[in-house]
Amino acid sequence: METQELTTPLISIITVVYNGATVLEKTISSVSNLDYPNIEYIIIDGKSTDGTIDLIKKYDNKISQWISETDKGLYDAMNKGLKIASGKYIWFLNAGDTVNSKNSIDILKTKVDADIYYSDTKVVDIKGDEIGMLSELTHNDAPKDLKWQSMKRGMVVCHQSFIVKKNIATFFDINYKFSSDIDWVIKCLKNAEKVIYSNQPFANFLKGGVSKANLKESMKERYSILKKHFGFIPNLTNHFFMALRYLIKGRKSKLNI
Repeated sequence: METQELTTPLISIITVVYNGATVLEKTISSVSNLDYPNIEYIIIDGKSTDGTIDLIKKYDNKISQWISETDKGLYDAMNKGLKIASGKYIWFLNAGDTVNSKNSIDILKTKVDADIYYSDTKVVDIKGDEIGMLSELTHNDAPKDLKWQSMKRGMVVCHQSFIVKKNIATFFDINYKFSSDIDWVIKCLKNAEKVIYSNQPFANFLKGGVSKANLKESMKERYSILKKHFGFIPNLTNHFFMALRYLIKGRKSKLNI
């Protein structure tokens, strides 16, 4: 039997940043250290004024393309990256987030032609010290057979560890300011036929401070998004169990996800 050679499809890694000069360098360095030969690296800057542009220019030889212009927020910037990406796969790794290891995306070097690859995520602080795995911190394990229905009780996988084929990826709904990634992940999963779990975490997610006002708005958006996808009564029931899970397990959690 003839053995089929491994393939390395082009992956577009997109980093969105605004005034992130203190954290962007780590992200760029981690992407450049990836042991994967077919990467298009895109940076979308929101017209930063803190030295971010100088940093991007410093690493210009490691960046495939970048733009700096005003935008309508995080998800508008992510849409810009999606529009110009030419890779077969899309991976959003925002400023401050880093690749987990140089071999993080070796799963793409296979004969499996999945629509989506996903993994758990390591959560780190500003120093890069590990806080824990996302599934442990949120008590919301990413199932090994992820489907869009798996999202009914919250974000079981985050976009930093979610690699999707461009031809099934939708644009982010910019009407949501804080939780559009949940809506996006669900839509991508609805479009997918083959979804593969990786035991190797793709990304280290930088835990940031979220104001109480933003957290409240984010929760309202999440409720609206899940109601849209799952219906009023099922969503109400699911949120009851989410609240119960928090009361039983989540008070010790270090994240508000």
